[in-house]
Amino acid sequence: MDIDDILAEVTGDGNPPETRDLQELTRAWVTERSAPELLPWPSSLMERVLGRIHRQIEVVEDQVGNVDPKTNFRLIIIQTELERFKFLVRSFVRTRIAKIDKHALYMLSSPTQTARLSASELQYANSHQTLLEAHYRSSFLSQFPSTLQRLDDTAGGISMIEQPDVDTAVFVRVMRDVEEPIVVEGTDIDFEMRRGDVYVVRWSAVREHVLSGDAELI
Repeated sequence: MDIDDILAEVTGDGNPPETRDLQELTRAWVTERSAPELLPWPSSLMERVLGRIHRQIEVVEDQVGNVDPKTNFRLIIIQTELERFKFLVRSFVRTRIAKIDKHALYMLSSPTQTARLSASELQYANSHQTLLEAHYRSSFLSQFPSTLQRLDDTAGGISMIEQPDVDTAVFVRVMRDVEEPIVVEGTDIDFEMRRGDVYVVRWSAVREHVLSGDAELI
């Protein structure tokens, strides 16, 4: 089973909660890895997934040493499912941390971006930026005039804060028909999004539709 198979699974109410959470986590993982900017932290999903991981670990630890073949087979299934969830969570979090490392000052300077961070990520971003600024000051900034020591300087209308490139091209698959045509800013290109269509387009043109669930990154 590959990622497309998992994403193609039916998400109806008849499926068990762990199946729906696995699919939602997989979508969040693929989208986060494909998007050029940090996306909102899926708090409800992560609470459910982390809670399930902790419960499964407890079950495995309680049953270790049981010689019953049926119990051992059940443990193998639980451990396989557990490793799948743990891999997705680790990769998802590492992807977000890499984006925070690259654009920490930008995220901390923008309330909109800060709101996308979890509590742990916000603490990490503050610590990262504090250490980075201390390193820069001890290495070379202290030798500059005080007017040139700011890392968030915007003098002359040019910002020193590095931002994600929202015009990066992404692959997007349409999940629901979108009534309004999509206009690519700065060009004369516009197109309609119909369910099942796949496009290569600027992230800025489809960002809101991906966040709303009208489309997904692939």
